[in-house]
Amino acid sequence: MRLLTRSIPRPACPMVMNPQKKKDMNIPLLKKLYSIYSPSGKEQSMIRFLCSYIKTLPGDISVSQDRHGNLYVIKGKSETYPCLVSHIDQVAHSNHSKDFKAIETKEIIFGYSPGRKRFENLGADDKNGVFICLECLKKQDVLKVVFFREEETGCIGSTHAHMSFFSDVRFVVQPDRKGNSDLITNIYYSELCSEQFIEAIDPERWGYKESSGSMTDVLVLKQNGLGTSCINLSCGYYNAHSDEEITVKKDLLKCLRFVEHIIEDCTEIYPYTDMFDDHYECEEDIYDMLRMDPTLTPDDLYSMYSITFPYLKLEDYERFYETYQTLWAEDEREDPEDEIDGYISTD
Repeated sequence: MRLLTRSIPRPACPMVMNPQKKKDMNIPLLKKLYSIYSPSGKEQSMIRFLCSYIKTLPGDISVSQDRHGNLYVIKGKSETYPCLVSHIDQVAHSNHSKDFKAIETKEIIFGYSPGRKRFENLGADDKNGVFICLECLKKQDVLKVVFFREEETGCIGSTHAHMSFFSDVRFVVQPDRKGNSDLITNIYYSELCSEQFIEAIDPERWGYKESSGSMTDVLVLKQNGLGTSCINLSCGYYNAHSDEEITVKKDLLKCLRFVEHIIEDCTEIYPYTDMFDDHYECEEDIYDMLRMDPTLTPDDLYSMYSITFPYLKLEDYERFYETYQTLWAEDEREDPEDEIDGYISTD
């Protein structure tokens, strides 16, 4: 599929960002996204909406779709591009009602079924990210965006991403994190970005601080060979994957303004390929596992911890196991001289 269509001031430091009024947010668009139920593997309605909506945006925009259903969007012509990604699926909820509504209050938005008189999952994880991508596509002259399928069931969409699409990007930003202040630069001991990129985006000025995160699309892109810095950002949702999920509007707007700053002010390429600076800590964790249960085999470790350390292969566990047996296992056995009549001395 191929479709063709046609300054915010930096906040004072320290950031107590004074964003534009919430009325400047495109609330109808946000509530429309929430209204489209898109559980993993059944995102067709969302895909149709995105293709239709993007056609209405100004500028030279192209949209293409790969065989796995991921959408790739390019706006404008440039030697390099800022890049945003988000996922269009949500955790499946069997009780998602046909009369579902996104209810807006002064401060929050939540999902509700008037007929059944109950709260229902909003899908803000990660429709808040989708919203930010669409708003930036509307405003920016040059931008690349990818909408991934099936993130919630193991990042299936990003696993099959066309990596050539990212060959000319400056960085990749994914707004897909709970809360309002997390800047995810590390996932499962995998470093995602360079110090130069962190300095350039100036997170403290915008109310963000570095933190560690969990499995999501930017990590998979790194594992697939992405050579530029990438991050994941808090984008204003809370109680994810539950019927009590909410969006705090000012926190979503805060993320949108931060992302706009990154796009507009970070005009260099920020390479980063050294993901595994914390391999030592990873090995220590595995050695601790073996100390707790010496009967574990490399196959056991790989099976049990492949999600925790997704970049490690079976041969890595074999190497860790052999190193442990060679260097530490013997030393950690009780010294026979400490044994008296079958009992181990506690001196």
